Amino acid sequence: MTPEEQAEATRQVIIRMEEALGANSNDMGQHFHEDFRWMGNRGCGTKPGLDAFRRNWQLPLRAAFTERDYKTEKFICEGEWASCFGHIEATHSGTFMGIGPTGKRVTIPYMDFWKVTEGRIADNWVSVDFASVLAQLGRDVFDGQGWEHFDDGTLTPPSAEKEAT
Repeated sequence: MTPEEQAEATRQVIIRMEEALGANSNDMGQHFHEDFRWMGNRGCGTKPGLDAFRRNWQLPLRAAFTERDYKTEKFICEGEWASCFGHIEATHSGTFMGIGPTGKRVTIPYMDFWKVTEGRIADNWVSVDFASVLAQLGRDVFDGQGWEHFDDGTLTPPSAEKEAT
């Protein structure tokens, strides 16, 4: 298999898995290696194995957000490695981080990095922007101190030069 063919085969594994997630599949074993690891950022947790992934990620996400549409914007694949960024558009239909269902449509931004072994996902490093989701639901986890306020001019950024004097 050429490097390009391997990269495309890796991408197809990820596409099939995302389609299964979007279709509420209960048979994710065909997409994940038996030694699968899912490592998420703060708020997401780490899932050692498919059972933990299903119990502590797939089903809670499904319960909190219905009518999910996965919108992967860009894939980058090289050999057995793939990465992407995108977002999920979903309806907040169940409790999420202590916030009861609002019925709001939200955007859940994400980045993923995968290693595919023997045609199945062995490792998945994930960064999901839960702070953005919470803001869409009315909770500012940064309590008004987010650095985007430096960009819009409502806060002045501290300067290391000023602190040194």
